This record gives sequence, C-alpha cells and structure tokens, in this order.
Amino acid sequence: MEERIICQKCVYYYVTWQGGRAHGCKAYGFKSQTLPSVVVKNSSRLDCKFYQKKPNTK
Repeated sequence: MEERIICQKCVYYYVTWQGGRAHGCKAYGFKSQTLPSVVVKNSSRLDCKFYQKKPNTK
C-alpha cells in the first residue's frame, strides 16, 4: 500500500505566512494557496515524487 501524501508531515513543506500563498514546497520551489501535493497532482497527474515524511520528534 502506498503512503498517503500529507504535505504538513513532509520535510519540504513550510508555511509562508503570505496572504494568498500560505503553503510552500522547498523541493519544487513554489508557494501556493493550496497544498503543494494538490498543485503537483493537478498539474502533472502524478503524485509528488519528493515526499519525505518528517522524523518523529518524540
């Protein structure tokens, strides 16, 4: 089973705090209004290839 992509749990995801472009992806190098995984899926019809789950901080 393939792991579900949740941007907030990815090492490349960050919050920009910019109005209208709150979500950022360091791997793809863009900021957007929607989650980066959704932008990638809509643009290329492929799942994000850079997704790397953050290590647990517990």
